[in-house]
Amino acid sequence: MSQTPFTAALAAVLICVLLLLLLLSPASAEIKNLKITADARPMILFERFGFTHTGQVSVAVSSVSVVSSAARPEASRLGFFLLSEESLLQVLLELQSNPNFCVLDSNYVSLLFTFQNLSPPPHTSFNQSYPIRVPNEYSLFFANCAPDSQVTMDVHTELYNLDADSSKDFLSAGQTQLPTIFFLFSIGYFAFLGFWIYICLTNRRSVHRIHLLMAVLLLMKALNLICAAEDKHYVKVTGTPHGWDILFYMFQFIRVVLLFTVIVLIGTGWSFLKPFLQEKEKKVLMIVIPLQVLANVASVVIGETGPFIKDWVTWNQVFLLVDIICCCAIIFPIVWSIRSLRETSKTDGKAARNLAKLTLFRQFYIVVIGYLYFTRIVVFALKTIAAYKYQWVSNAAEEIASLAFYGVMFYMFRPVEKNEYFVLDEEEEQAAEMALRDEEFEL
Repeated sequence: MSQTPFTAALAAVLICVLLLLLLLSPASAEIKNLKITADARPMILFERFGFTHTGQVSVAVSSVSVVSSAARPEASRLGFFLLSEESLLQVLLELQSNPNFCVLDSNYVSLLFTFQNLSPPPHTSFNQSYPIRVPNEYSLFFANCAPDSQVTMDVHTELYNLDADSSKDFLSAGQTQLPTIFFLFSIGYFAFLGFWIYICLTNRRSVHRIHLLMAVLLLMKALNLICAAEDKHYVKVTGTPHGWDILFYMFQFIRVVLLFTVIVLIGTGWSFLKPFLQEKEKKVLMIVIPLQVLANVASVVIGETGPFIKDWVTWNQVFLLVDIICCCAIIFPIVWSIRSLRETSKTDGKAARNLAKLTLFRQFYIVVIGYLYFTRIVVFALKTIAAYKYQWVSNAAEEIASLAFYGVMFYMFRPVEKNEYFVLDEEEEQAAEMALRDEEFEL
């Protein structure tokens, strides 16, 4: 049976939603006040939330108006509903098999209310709370099954579970453990920072500028995690982050830019192998840093606005694309260093020393690849296969992998006196100084 353009659009929206729900971790479900203006989308995704047997969903709409270029739409053709991930495919099949099907009529959705329940003009409002009868992870949707119509409304949503003392927990069932997890990891990084400072102080003669930059990276990571813990805690208790989300995004931006910068600088051997960067290495930094700025802007849009905005899909695609580009870009300096060391180990009289450096950079290359693979592929797989109550496992796995990566990287390039990897003899120092002077002269 052929599909009408409207039903085809609705099916396309459901396909996009299904893919994005698989790709992305659920956002923190906060108390949100949203403004929908002249929106013609057949479906709008508001939230995704894991409910327990004490779950509640509260939706309030006001200032509702529907404008249609055709006949006046039926109020029963516009409304809010909950849909589980398991039922999403069933609804999609219904849309494909029936060109005139409205998702609000599906037996696989939990209908909350339609615009028939609205107060008569001029109020045009509705406010109701609904208990969750079957614990599961649900997505809150608004459906517009009236073709050629645009909806304007103010929407207030509250999704939460009730604790044993009847207090509201505004974090999804799979995220309610995150404040504790992030706080414990922040303590771990503060301890790591203290130990790193101790190593630098006891090996002052071997400390280079890169080691100081690595200390700043640890500080930013620890601050990022403590802000993440506070952010999640306030969302859990009150439904709003109380400004901690701003600090979280700020430290996350600095931390991510620093992490990629440190990996690039270590990969080039800057500071401990050579005191300058080559032109192609500078270009990598000039590419990675602006891309990280763009990626963090996309991350803020995703985290703060939520899936209801029209460009949400686009911003998610931008974030994923930029992240992949940055991960690829930071690999090149390490490969260049390995290639350069391989060449010099064959021709240089200090072949044994260059060979030792080559071994180190090969190990570092493997560590970086392993870290990127785990945090981008394995963590994604955990998010996909884990039950909604255990979504925190993917966050914990990502933090464990990050801590392990930091530990290995810092150990490999720690400041140690008479470390053959870092010591430059007089000939190498003179050659580096001459190369630096030549480069400055050319500039």
